[in-house]
Amino acid sequence: MKTSPPRLPRHPAAAFGAAVLLILALSTVAMPSHATEEPEYQVVRQLADIEVRQYGAYAVAEVVVPGPASKAGGQAFPILAGYIFGKNKGERKFAMTAPVTQTAAPVKLEMTAPVTQTAAPGGFLVQFVLPRGVTAASAPEPLDARVQLREVMPAQVAVIRYSGFWSVSNDAKHLARLEAALRAANLAWTGEPVYSRYNAPFTPWFMRRNEIWLSMAPASTP
Repeated sequence: MKTSPPRLPRHPAAAFGAAVLLILALSTVAMPSHATEEPEYQVVRQLADIEVRQYGAYAVAEVVVPGPASKAGGQAFPILAGYIFGKNKGERKFAMTAPVTQTAAPVKLEMTAPVTQTAAPGGFLVQFVLPRGVTAASAPEPLDARVQLREVMPAQVAVIRYSGFWSVSNDAKHLARLEAALRAANLAWTGEPVYSRYNAPFTPWFMRRNEIWLSMAPASTP
């Protein structure tokens, strides 16, 4: 996913990790009958354990929080989770004739994965992916002005997937492996790493799905 490219700390914050665990725990309770939805993609190139993925467009709800990095996830969670779980103006409906009036009830959206964090002007950008079929135009309007809705355009990203704890050493090791694989293949990337988290808190560390994404530079797309 090609999110905003400003610099990202070299490891995800502990508070961000705790917030994602809580988010996905809530989503698991809310959706016991099926897996958590994520954006659709196609693998266009395989480099050992590295995938180059083509993502289609999708919508996100995002917020910029002041940080620091260690507190950004905790700051963003109540804002974005509030929107997802009903702190909104209800589903948007467009009338075919006028006048038509309607008072919309708040809408609870299904949770998706992953949750990502990047550095941004003024702080840190944290994003929730909205459910498939929901666009920035059709999504419920946030009650909190800090929540912004945005379309993420189609993009290619190089991805390394790994398990284990969310630690500085684990993330740094896999980021180095991802960068080395891209250099060996003469592929260039742009921006800083995006750390993506997928699992609920009861997931054992050895079964967790963690990913690091690097946006592919245009000249390097297969």
